[in-house]
Amino acid sequence: MTEVNGKKRRRGGGGGGERVFRFKSFGENGHPAELVGLFRENVEALLGFGRCEGGECGGEGFRCWSFRLQVQRQPPFHVVLFVVEEAAEAATVAARQCKQCQYVGWGQHMICNKKYHFVLPSKETMVAASSSSNSKSMLSLRLMELQGHILHGVFHSNGFGHLLCLNGQEMGNSLPGYLVMDFWDRLCNVLKARKVSLRDISQKRGMELRLLHNIAYGQSWFGQWGYKFSHGAFKVTIQMHQKAIEALQTLPLPLILHHFASIHPQVPFIFSKYQSLSNHPLLTLQDLLHFMLNLKSPLHTQNSMECSHSLAGFLLETSCRWSPKRVEMAVRVIIEALKRAEFRWVSRQEVRDAARIYIGDTGLLDFVLKSLGNHVVGNYLVRRTLNPVTKVLEYCLQDVCSNVQMKPRCKVGRAELAKDISHLYKYILGDQKPLQAKGILPTLTMASEIILDSKFLIKKYTAEPQTKPELEIEGKLNLLCTIRLKRQEATTILPYECIALNNNATIDELKGEVERNFKEIYWGLRSFEVKRIVDLEAKGKDLVVELVEVGGKLVFEGSGEDEGSFFFNNNNNGGIEKRIIECVCGAVEDDGERMVGCDICEIWQHTRCVQIPNEQQVPHIFICNRCDQKIALLHSLP
Repeated sequence: MTEVNGKKRRRGGGGGGERVFRFKSFGENGHPAELVGLFRENVEALLGFGRCEGGECGGEGFRCWSFRLQVQRQPPFHVVLFVVEEAAEAATVAARQCKQCQYVGWGQHMICNKKYHFVLPSKETMVAASSSSNSKSMLSLRLMELQGHILHGVFHSNGFGHLLCLNGQEMGNSLPGYLVMDFWDRLCNVLKARKVSLRDISQKRGMELRLLHNIAYGQSWFGQWGYKFSHGAFKVTIQMHQKAIEALQTLPLPLILHHFASIHPQVPFIFSKYQSLSNHPLLTLQDLLHFMLNLKSPLHTQNSMECSHSLAGFLLETSCRWSPKRVEMAVRVIIEALKRAEFRWVSRQEVRDAARIYIGDTGLLDFVLKSLGNHVVGNYLVRRTLNPVTKVLEYCLQDVCSNVQMKPRCKVGRAELAKDISHLYKYILGDQKPLQAKGILPTLTMASEIILDSKFLIKKYTAEPQTKPELEIEGKLNLLCTIRLKRQEATTILPYECIALNNNATIDELKGEVERNFKEIYWGLRSFEVKRIVDLEAKGKDLVVELVEVGGKLVFEGSGEDEGSFFFNNNNNGGIEKRIIECVCGAVEDDGERMVGCDICEIWQHTRCVQIPNEQQVPHIFICNRCDQKIALLHSLP
């Protein structure tokens, strides 16, 4: 065991030669180290455990390390984590800028001196990177460029990061997505990352998980690890996002049946099947999807679960004061009354009146009518729905013999459950454009689109660097310091950094430490000099401890930042490609969605908002509606 920052650390097992670490514990406290420093210190300490790739750890602006991670012992299964350090000075002017920062709302952040890429390559991407690389530095570059890794995350040297891709078994990899996400979350925690963003485009069997999970659980799949809505594309706000989720969650199942049962006959059978499995009523779309998705857990240990399509069996399991014989008699009478209706929708009162000719006990009739809704009895499905116009319950009988061969008892296995979830997604949440003028479909389509446009998520790990209490014992003090930059009409305050000083440090020494720390982090502060401390009158030889409280916050101003260089993560702040964005949806910033620029006014808009489908190529010449109208007016002039 060795120590990092005064703490003990463990080396990976595996005997001699290359060190091997356990995948499922890598990043936990003490595995491979107890990292208690700032983000940059923690990264450097972690890399001390890795295998240096390429002799002097690369060159040409790249350094690379690898970690061999054991997933399981029997049979042996390992993956390799690559960490690539990318220096800003080695990148082109355009490549220094981070698009992810811009899309997620961090465009005001300065470009950092270094990026750290954490890559778990898949078999395919590892083969592609190795076959096209004739040097270790080329391998590093190819790993950063390739798509389809098991995991690819990147951190800036200021502690802000982005999860760029995560691919589990759905993409043919050996590791399930939740294990990979656990691994990434441990890395972010152990390194003391500040905030991490991601673009949620996760899919499974063709279903968009951000739509499915937001309805079932009120949060994205990534919400299990604390990632929350940041902002949406197409000017979607958090209020729009929440209202869309609530609108879909509270959709009553009878109302959905009323609209979809005749179009997709499988929908009522799926509803009935899982209502039979549930111990409580499934009343809304959220109830149904939540129940079905939660069934996956018991099905891992139990090959199947049984559901009853026999109403008599269902009634006998409930607390019923009538004998089974009387209940079955009432069921037969009601079924016969619905048969005489010739499979049309009839009101509850009409069915009840027809049955009262044979059954005088109205309490029994009310009990059976309540229990019959959306259950299979013999060869018939008794459908029940609330008429959206009259607000009256209606019943209808549907012959299921020609559609599905029902059994008295059926088993629901993993494959059937997955198929049923896919069918519900396709029929209810899928593309309903041909039907969107009817009933609830406009609301359903609009709400689904808003959720699908809510792609950007953020998790706050440590909003500000934590001061170190143990430094007080060592005779040192901590201060949280930042730099305020004034550029043209805008003012930017950089994220705070923890500066550690000796108790007898002077103001001049404090300024020197602030300059050194921020120059190490940011590309645009290479020649920065601190001139003053905001709201603090002090001379250079004054002792810091006499003027500032331990753990206090200080704001510094100075000169020498590269005003004219390309050093902000925003195209509108000195970028080589300035875009004016004024889309009809209200967007005024690039949100990562496909855009097209008008060849006359040079204003950019979303292709979707100007009715250019995704599958259609952007036209070589595009004229926006505003310019088109101006041209039309010119033609009408005498």
